[in-house]
Amino acid sequence: MNNIVVTIARQYGSGGKTIGGMLAKEMGVNVYNREILKLASEDSGINETLFNQVDERLKKTTLFGIMRREYKGELIPPESEDFLSNQNLFNYQAKVIKGLAQTESCVIIGRCADYILKDFDNVVSVFIHASPEYCRIQAIERGSQSPKDVDKFIARTDRYRGDYYRYYTGHEWSDARNYDLCLNSEKLGFQGCVDAIRSYINIRFGAQEQG
Repeated sequence: MNNIVVTIARQYGSGGKTIGGMLAKEMGVNVYNREILKLASEDSGINETLFNQVDERLKKTTLFGIMRREYKGELIPPESEDFLSNQNLFNYQAKVIKGLAQTESCVIIGRCADYILKDFDNVVSVFIHASPEYCRIQAIERGSQSPKDVDKFIARTDRYRGDYYRYYTGHEWSDARNYDLCLNSEKLGFQGCVDAIRSYINIRFGAQEQG
């Protein structure tokens, strides 16, 4: 095995994105989040703006939380009227994610990467969580929301992430069975989470970890 990929799903305010960045730095590898949208745009020829707009369109769709568009891996050809559909834009992101997993060690944040790569033997899937109180404090400290609005924002963000995951995978985002590791960042701390992930990699892959 020449490369190892870590996927990180996370509750808002749990520090999952920061933990992913710290892990990537220690491993000497790239970390991918919204960069995947740019890569998908380059691969498909579809304007990157459309990829960025998908999230906003889905947030405004009232049936989003109960509908399913489970990922099957098929790309829709350019001549089809569905070429620019939400599903096809997701499919191109999935294609990029699979390509990364096949060619380099890296850390991938969100994007249902754990599900897309579920059949890859070189992938470690992680879910980062923490108590509501801890997530609230972290969100306020990072200045993303005012204390007055932060609780609603966190609930809305996590609900959207859960709906997004269910929409494209048919599974529940917060189900521990979807992941190799579920880590509480409040109890372990950010560095503790990084250490736990690296320890798991060493146990599972032995001396194969490499950048």
